[in-house]
Amino acid sequence: MRDRVTLACTECKQRNYNTTKNKKNNTERIELKKYCKFCKNHTAHKETK
Repeated sequence: MRDRVTLACTECKQRNYNTTKNKKNNTERIELKKYCKFCKNHTAHKETK
């Protein structure tokens, strides 16, 4: 049930993180605040395809 997803920074559009999510519980795209090493700041990261 858990699928691998990639998180991309909303500021610089770099794909920084890989994680998993449960498709049954979370059908919409997830958004987390994570550290971006390119922006050198905590920014929102959204799930990409």
